[in-house]
Amino acid sequence: MIATVDELLAFCKDNRIELVDLKFIDLFGRWHHLTLPAKRLTNRLFEDGEAFDGSAAPGYKKVAAGDMSMIPDVTTAEIDPFWDVPTLSLICDICEADTRAPFSRDPRGVARRAEAFLKQSGVAHASFWGPEFEFYIFDSVNVKEDINTAYYMIDSVEADWNSQMEGKNLGNKIPRQGGYHAIPPLDAMHNLRAEMALMLDRMGIPVRYHHHEVGGPGQSEIETMMDTLTRMGDNTMRAKYVIKNIAQRKGKTITFMPKPLFNEAGSGMHFHQLLVNEKGDNVFYDAKGYAGLSKLALYYIGGLLHHGRALLAFTNPSTNSYKRLIPGFEAPTRLFFGQANRSAAVRIPKYATRPEEKRMEFRPPDGTCNIYFAMAAQLLAGIDGIRKRIDPTEHGMGPYDADVRDIPPRELAKIKAVPASLMEACQALEEDHEFLLEGGVFTRDILDAWIDHKVNKEYFAVRNRPHPHEIRLYFDM
Repeated sequence: MIATVDELLAFCKDNRIELVDLKFIDLFGRWHHLTLPAKRLTNRLFEDGEAFDGSAAPGYKKVAAGDMSMIPDVTTAEIDPFWDVPTLSLICDICEADTRAPFSRDPRGVARRAEAFLKQSGVAHASFWGPEFEFYIFDSVNVKEDINTAYYMIDSVEADWNSQMEGKNLGNKIPRQGGYHAIPPLDAMHNLRAEMALMLDRMGIPVRYHHHEVGGPGQSEIETMMDTLTRMGDNTMRAKYVIKNIAQRKGKTITFMPKPLFNEAGSGMHFHQLLVNEKGDNVFYDAKGYAGLSKLALYYIGGLLHHGRALLAFTNPSTNSYKRLIPGFEAPTRLFFGQANRSAAVRIPKYATRPEEKRMEFRPPDGTCNIYFAMAAQLLAGIDGIRKRIDPTEHGMGPYDADVRDIPPRELAKIKAVPASLMEACQALEEDHEFLLEGGVFTRDILDAWIDHKVNKEYFAVRNRPHPHEIRLYFDM
């Protein structure tokens, strides 16, 4: 890792860098970029940053006071693998244009404040995170909507709906919901995923494995090794960038959308997580505890589940998120925990038996989240659970080691359900958010901007539009 500007300048000279690409994230989780000639890479750039119009970045500033500055983080420097000329990539922090003070809504700033708050709390020294990247690989996506039209059409070379096409067809189509660990020639995406995984590894994002997921028409998963919160936020943005651009090069398209296909498996972003003390020891481990978990880990789980409905406003922040969180699929619909239970909101992986790898996995989230906000919010919920000693068992939140579908209805009714819509999640956040304001990690300003946008620009925008299936249901009434 490059640590100083002098090291960076030497690196650029050695690699004949011609351009510098500055990347930053908006409030809702999308990357943006601005490109400079390499000669502009000076100490002053790292002191003053580069000016930009914050009113054009969703969720940042109003037009009347839009001037902002992006300041590159030298430790994020790497060669961008997708440019035709040698280009250095740098991830930036967002600051006020005049004072260079950190901008309160900058997601990377929120992540850093969460890490600082963890240390100050005395609960642990650092947190480690491992999101799973689930996504669909499609061959084409056609979309149109207007006052009188609404449709989309998706195609995948693996899809069983192509098995009856005229002309040359070699079969080898994956049945619906039958793609888990499919092998070539059924798995037509193996070489593409392998290229993605190898590039991630070369870029310093170690890959644990990749495989075909349950969804027949091209659903895939790449899982990377765990890292600290802010670094994993950066790595997630880099990973999505790599995955999407390699697919684009190969004439494919990627979506992390949680439910792009009706009645097929949805794509989640399960978060593996653990805490370590100053010596690097895993404070979640206790050989004598349930599933090898310490009491502190159980309190952390209690915090996640207790605040689960509010958390989903950040971890599942799209209207499409709640089309995945429905009964009948693996995605959790109730806020309980259990060992090796993939229908639980919190799963304790049974295979993670070593002290250093003992962890838990929060399963509701999906890839539409702002990764920095999602992890910071989970961490704060867990810390709150530890501080308040929220024992999930005492609160009826498990452990349940049975499939949620096998829990008797009367008992199931006692377990809190996840929100059924983005509106419900935002209402839960409005009612339960004090834990997010601890240590100044989130601000009321962030919460207000988030809820206003999600409700008025996304939830109502989808709810107020006629749906094609409504025409079929009601046109002849």
